[in-house]
Amino acid sequence: MWAVGNATQAAAFYQLAFGMELVAYSGPVTGNRDHHAYVLRSGAVRFVLKGGVDPASPILDHHRRHGDGIVDIALEVPDVDRCIRHARAQGATVLEEPHDVTDEHGVVRFAAIATYGETRHTLVDRSRYTGPYLPGYVARTSGRPAGKRLFQALDHVVGNVELGRMDEWVGFYHRVMGFTNMAEFIGDDIATEYSRS
Repeated sequence: MWAVGNATQAAAFYQLAFGMELVAYSGPVTGNRDHHAYVLRSGAVRFVLKGGVDPASPILDHHRRHGDGIVDIALEVPDVDRCIRHARAQGATVLEEPHDVTDEHGVVRFAAIATYGETRHTLVDRSRYTGPYLPGYVARTSGRPAGKRLFQALDHVVGNVELGRMDEWVGFYHRVMGFTNMAEFIGDDIATEYSRS
């Protein structure tokens, strides 16, 4: 989930520039008075762009501190409760205990853990849900032609962690999430003209 300054504008940009398709919406017209949220899809990828409506919205607080950026990297899992038990046993901070959210399309089970900085991972089980995205969202299309689709899937997400704590967070993802190292990039592998000052 992205926190953005203007969700309507960002959603239009992602559709036109990256060929993403608008599939769902939540906002004031659906009873959500805190923010606008647009769900965009490109192949197997879903981006949720949220922009605050209420000046006291936590989304706007985050945006004022950091600008546009990712707040939550959601992961679909087959058993939220089992994942949370394992994460807690491995020392993860649980931000949201497992709980169900329902509407006329079924049930979605959620929980969330803290990660680096203010980023979080929401664990989601949608196996009993048939709606357009999640409870609280309605199906929506833009009615405008999308640009050419530029991607089908994501193969990685980069997390900018605190200076000197990379090994700690690699250990966290290995221990808590069961991830393994597939590749390592160092120094000039990832440096740009802006990396050094």
